[in-house]
Amino acid sequence: MRLRHAMVCSSNQNRSMEAHCLLKREGFNVSSYGTGQHVKLPGPSLREPNVYDFGTPYKLMFDELRRKDPELYKRNGILPMLKRNLGVKHAPQRWQDNADDGPFDVVISFEEKVFDMVIEDLHNRDQPLKKPVLAINLEVKDNHEEAAIGGRLALTLCQEIEAVESWEDAIDNIINNFERKNRRKLLYSISYY
Repeated sequence: MRLRHAMVCSSNQNRSMEAHCLLKREGFNVSSYGTGQHVKLPGPSLREPNVYDFGTPYKLMFDELRRKDPELYKRNGILPMLKRNLGVKHAPQRWQDNADDGPFDVVISFEEKVFDMVIEDLHNRDQPLKKPVLAINLEVKDNHEEAAIGGRLALTLCQEIEAVESWEDAIDNIINNFERKNRRKLLYSISYY
């Protein structure tokens, strides 16, 4: 089966964009979205995040943070992350505002609350196509090291799904084998477009 369109989704710009970058590099047609109200990037303290609207170009964020404190944002990995994001897409997008970009074959989220939001959104829509979409949650901690691991695991999952004739018939085996091999528990659900 050829995955026509995969989607990765998280509440921040690190985990979903790492997966987006890897999947795109491997030839997948992929989109990525956040689910929060704003894009929040770490600031000088926990109480002082840098907050941007969805649609704000990554270049603008990069230039602004580089002007504010280049050493801080280089040291905490934000400038390299934004530089990577610049090479992937123009600006962050919000799932709730771009949900008509599908239909997707598979949606991968990196935290359970995002998975729940995506499933609820899919279930509340009209489903005129009756086309199945596989939603998977792969829990990944929000740090640069875990994001890199999570991106590789998302790529592995998509490759395994793509390798079968019908994911609907093989998904239980794919999930079980993935969990056993990677010692990560997955949540998954099937919805429709």
